[in-house]
Amino acid sequence: MSRKISLAPDEFYHLYNRGTDKRIIFNNNRDRDRFIYLLYLSNGTRPFHFNELKPDTIFSFDKGGDLTNIVSYCLMDNHFHILVQSIDDTGISVFMHKLATAYTMYFNKINNRKGRLFETNFQVRHIDSENYLKYIHSYIHLNPIKIVEPNWKEVGLKNNSAVKQFLNNYTHSSYLDYAGNNREEQKILNKTAFPYFEDKKEFEEYLEDWLTYRPEA
Repeated sequence: MSRKISLAPDEFYHLYNRGTDKRIIFNNNRDRDRFIYLLYLSNGTRPFHFNELKPDTIFSFDKGGDLTNIVSYCLMDNHFHILVQSIDDTGISVFMHKLATAYTMYFNKINNRKGRLFETNFQVRHIDSENYLKYIHSYIHLNPIKIVEPNWKEVGLKNNSAVKQFLNNYTHSSYLDYAGNNREEQKILNKTAFPYFEDKKEFEEYLEDWLTYRPEA
């Protein structure tokens, strides 16, 4: 599929995709865990055979050099978001092809189905400013809020503390890795590629501005 934008080295891009016909692509935590494992494994130059790896050794697997710098990600029921910094002009495409192919093969096998799982190859938006970069980073991490408060962007949060607790329990995004949790999933990320929110306090202060936002009446 031809693209309207070129993927240039050192630039940031918002990558996303959803299930074909808006179908659910993550039925349970097993599916979500599999996709997160594949985020790590697919972002490398070395081939891998998933069935030869044990879950507790996946993040220790030598996947070779990174194809792109993953900055943040989030999984929802029928779509996902990934923020990356490009390393070269081909790495993102190779990474996304490996990721989509591996996950589709897994999903089709366990659900006894055939054919396309995702709506398109993948969607991409170029991040062309500092403010937009910080916004997308936060947007990705706040995306799960609509599970518990679907209209929060239109009316504001009803329960700020409950939402924060929900985010702290949502394990299928990189939110916890920026919130100071020490877990193996942080090996997916290249935080040094992202020049903002160098510590937990900066990250939480920026998100707080969005969480306390109230639309004008």
